[in-house]
Amino acid sequence: MNQDKIGNFIKSIRLDNNLTQKAFADKFGVTYQAVSKWENGKNIPDISILKQICDEYNIDINEILNGEKNQKRKNYIYIIPLVIIVILLIMLFLINNRKRDFEFKTISSSCSDFKITGSAAYNKDKTSIYISNIEFCGKNSEEKYKKINCELFENNKDTKKKISGCVEKKNVNIKEYLQDIDIKVDNYNSTCKKLTSNKLILEIIAVNEDNKNIIYTIPIKLNDSCKQG
Repeated sequence: MNQDKIGNFIKSIRLDNNLTQKAFADKFGVTYQAVSKWENGKNIPDISILKQICDEYNIDINEILNGEKNQKRKNYIYIIPLVIIVILLIMLFLINNRKRDFEFKTISSSCSDFKITGSAAYNKDKTSIYISNIEFCGKNSEEKYKKINCELFENNKDTKKKISGCVEKKNVNIKEYLQDIDIKVDNYNSTCKKLTSNKLILEIIAVNEDNKNIIYTIPIKLNDSCKQG
């Protein structure tokens, strides 16, 4: 048993925990002079104090007596985070594989006055929609309106259910209004087939100077047939 190695080990414990010799001594009911003698290899703690130090800092008593960390214990400390990282990577892999269940299609409009660019990601349970660009190709494109907004509906027979919308703008023409518009619908609780059968409708509502509503109704459809859902 090497007292110098034991002393250096105790000193490293104290310094690692940012304690003075007095603060360390107070924790174990001894004087700071006693701690100084331990660290200088002139004496070692009695067995009861050694046990207190081990319990306080989660150290094996053999590590103190040998004056060095147990290498197997040290490796064990690194193995646990490694195992956690591996588990997380496996979970991410499984999540990514689930995402691959989605099919991707472009969407467009059957309305000749509007050109729509967008996409849909869908599986058998749900659909996400992103309309990134809407261009107006009709007449009177320069006419100013008091305000314009738009709403995306699901059309079921005689009822319409709003599922998304756009910000309202004032004193703009329809081209200016559509310039920065995009529409996102995440986790739309529907299937691909509703898109192929024109179940979605985009309405653009413009109010002119006479406070008259001018409504453009634009059916939204999915290009190509659905492989699933």
